[in-house]
Amino acid sequence: MALGETIWTYFEGRWQQGNVPIMRAADHATWLGTLVFDGARRFEGRSPDLERHLQRANDSCDAMGLRATLSLAEMMTICAEGLERIPVEQAVYIRPMYWSVESAPNAVGADPDSTAFAMCLEVVPMPSPGATATLGLTRFSRPTLAQATVNAKAACLYPNNGRMLRDVNGRGFSNALVCDPLGNVAESATSNVFMVRDGEVFTPIPNGTFLNGITRQRIIGLLRADGVIVHETTLGVDDFFAADEIFLSGNLSKVTPVAGLEQRQMEPGRFARRARELYWDWAHSGAPVNA
Repeated sequence: MALGETIWTYFEGRWQQGNVPIMRAADHATWLGTLVFDGARRFEGRSPDLERHLQRANDSCDAMGLRATLSLAEMMTICAEGLERIPVEQAVYIRPMYWSVESAPNAVGADPDSTAFAMCLEVVPMPSPGATATLGLTRFSRPTLAQATVNAKAACLYPNNGRMLRDVNGRGFSNALVCDPLGNVAESATSNVFMVRDGEVFTPIPNGTFLNGITRQRIIGLLRADGVIVHETTLGVDDFFAADEIFLSGNLSKVTPVAGLEQRQMEPGRFARRARELYWDWAHSGAPVNA
């Protein structure tokens, strides 16, 4: 499914306009799901942490047993060339992808020498500053590294996230508060999660069940530099019900306040507003990205 109507796709060495076909029916990734990706943003002429998102695509490739075919510098050049095709005032979702074309001799595994690459640029507006989320609890949990490739941003993990969302969307919530197999809160179904209690910020400590998000790391650093105490620790569902404030961090929306957890209504709080202000100030502190 395309997120936006304006799309440019880099595949087989050139940029093409539109949602270009990149897989065939018998390709290994088509039927066995060995595709990894990452997501970065360009908005208001800036592409914050673009290098880290592109590098994570290569890291995810390694974790999946594929072989990254491009260096970070090469991906940066390709991305710059693609972004020149889209007016700088339009917000863009930047998605590099790797996948396997051929199978290993055992058929189920991927042949790393057959790794293919594409990059997709979609015009996707940033959510309004007043956008909020509501969270419901789900019976589905995040897997561990022993169960799945949670150390990669892997497409095969997302059907689990999709059923989490179906679980809570049907009850009127926009996102899910998700636990790990031990019952500790891990994240939401689409992004990392923070809570506030007594003027201090808390977020689940990475424990091998969810990605330590790039935007998450950036928000933690910015809040700490601003004098806010941020704890990375083990948290339960009851901690979130007792929180003064909850907010989410992720690439697509950056910072999203939570307006409700199950039947508890919450007001977007000052820490979410401050996190967003700090992120925007930091994003605009560097040189503008015209490409």
